[in-house]
Amino acid sequence: MRFMIMVKSQPDFEAETTPQTPDEALMAEMADFHEALAKAGVLLDASGLQPSRKGWRIHYEGDKRSVIDGPFAEAKELVAGFTTIQVRSREEALEWSRRFPNPAGKGKQAVIEVRQLYELDDFTPNEQVERFRQMETPSLK
Repeated sequence: MRFMIMVKSQPDFEAETTPQTPDEALMAEMADFHEALAKAGVLLDASGLQPSRKGWRIHYEGDKRSVIDGPFAEAKELVAGFTTIQVRSREEALEWSRRFPNPAGKGKQAVIEVRQLYELDDFTPNEQVERFRQMETPSLK
């Protein structure tokens, strides 16, 4: 079972105008946590995202697509980073996520959200599901 731990953004993260000088204590705590995930063999991927002002959204309306450049207004609705893990159960994912360091730093308010990823086996077998299997993309298997 794969789960994504998403770090919800906040105004401080979105306000970044130059590359940050990271809080070394927080970076050490994050490194320790991710090292533990790697040693346990459950870490698939992890990364931080740059502020939404450097991104864009694609809005769909029927067959029409519109590009909307960032920044986006509600920081609390944005994702600032993620960690993807592969574990045996929801309970194991919950235990790992409880250990996730506070992404804003000790004593500050922050939110992480955890969601399970779909696996191809979750879908009724059909020709299109088999096409994805043939792609040999590890994240889709």
